[in-house]
Amino acid sequence: MTPLLGFAPDVDPTTPGVIVACDQVVPFEAGMKTAPAPVTSGLAAVAADTRGGAIVRNLSSAATLYVGTAAKLYKAGSTTYTDVSRGANYTLGTDDRWSFCQFGDSTLASNITCVIQKAVSGSFADIAAAPKARIIEQSLGFVLAFGTNEVTYGDAPDRWWCSATFDETNWTPAVSTQCTTGRLVGGSGPITAAKRFGDDVIAYKYRAIFVGRYQGPPTVWSFTQASYDVGCMGPDAVVETPIGHVFVGEDDIYVFDGTVPRSLGNGTVRRWFNANCSPLYRYKTRMLWDRSNSLVWIFFASTSASEPDSCLVLHVSGQALKWGVADNVCQTALNYVTAAVTYDGGSTIVTTYDSGPAIAFDSAFWVSGSAVPAIIGTDKIVKTLTGTAAASSFTTGDYGDDEGSVECTGVRVRFTTAPTSATLQGFYKTEEGIVASASAAGSKADGKFDIRQSARWHRFQCSMVGYAEFTGVRPQMQPHGTR
Repeated sequence: MTPLLGFAPDVDPTTPGVIVACDQVVPFEAGMKTAPAPVTSGLAAVAADTRGGAIVRNLSSAATLYVGTAAKLYKAGSTTYTDVSRGANYTLGTDDRWSFCQFGDSTLASNITCVIQKAVSGSFADIAAAPKARIIEQSLGFVLAFGTNEVTYGDAPDRWWCSATFDETNWTPAVSTQCTTGRLVGGSGPITAAKRFGDDVIAYKYRAIFVGRYQGPPTVWSFTQASYDVGCMGPDAVVETPIGHVFVGEDDIYVFDGTVPRSLGNGTVRRWFNANCSPLYRYKTRMLWDRSNSLVWIFFASTSASEPDSCLVLHVSGQALKWGVADNVCQTALNYVTAAVTYDGGSTIVTTYDSGPAIAFDSAFWVSGSAVPAIIGTDKIVKTLTGTAAASSFTTGDYGDDEGSVECTGVRVRFTTAPTSATLQGFYKTEEGIVASASAAGSKADGKFDIRQSARWHRFQCSMVGYAEFTGVRPQMQPHGTR
């Protein structure tokens, strides 16, 4: 049985175990599995298209979901949202996004059209002295704002500010409070993203990376440029993982471990990603770290779309990285903290056993307080990625030999969890580099697929219905002459 290596369309298709195409298939520790389907969380639809959201926890560990639109900020309840905007509406521009961070019991939200907002338990309000900021982050008792606009320096896309230490409301520069500001003039363009990295804060431009480290007064924060060629495309295009920051750059997917950026896609998905991701809208990429499954979800706009409608999925646990594909439309990606939902307790999504959602009984969805990956699409509804898989498929690389013809009489797929049903379509060709022809398809029976075809090279597409886990493929081949 040849172990599956994951989705790797850039490698030689004759590499044993490679998957050259897949749909709704993601990696896990032992192999590959069908991707979870989005299912409603029970929350009503947000009133307008979402421009960002976050689950935050206060000092009592209470988790709260906030979602922002172009005009409002909303706080999620069990089934509905409460408008927690300041007195006046917000006026975000076409591409403006909300940035959130938690500072003790204070939830902070920012965008470039209004000063930083603060809420403790009720509605948000202006922090009058704060700058407007495209991105906010917190570390070591400071709130850091990036890409700012305020009275003294005006609109400065390469400027950063830090608040007074342990005071998110004080933005008056002073050595005594350590509130200060500076610019990141290296690299070209504006600050595009910022993310905490341990006690440091990493700031990104399109082709530059800066490591911000606390130095104490008078400098307070010192930024050192770590890359002069690689950067991050957008504010939501970076996540923190155990291997470092995983982010989407101008031409690849990278990891930054605090020293140098390193390609994650080169040799496996880089060429495919550049061919299928819109360069014009790459800055709209939304990323999500799914801690419980060790998965990085990368939602991006395809070449035929202007908003994220496709998704690459990266598994980062273990020695070898593996990729999958699970396309979904995504306006906002977040980790949703589940409430207590049971079949016998009743809820907005569960009424009877027969009409309940297609979610596995052992899913984390049913465990109160579990953090599960979720997306908000064009329907404006929070949907958790916890549902039972619907249709999915994967296509193997090529099995055979350049010289001799071989006959395939069947294919076994090592299912550790078998799908509800599965069929396998065979393809064959006389040489590499040409389009393969389809042969007859076979259904799974007795743990294998019975097909018969003869050629130099053979490829197989397995289509499944229902949840499945699978780890390897073995075609039954025998020599069939030479030419």
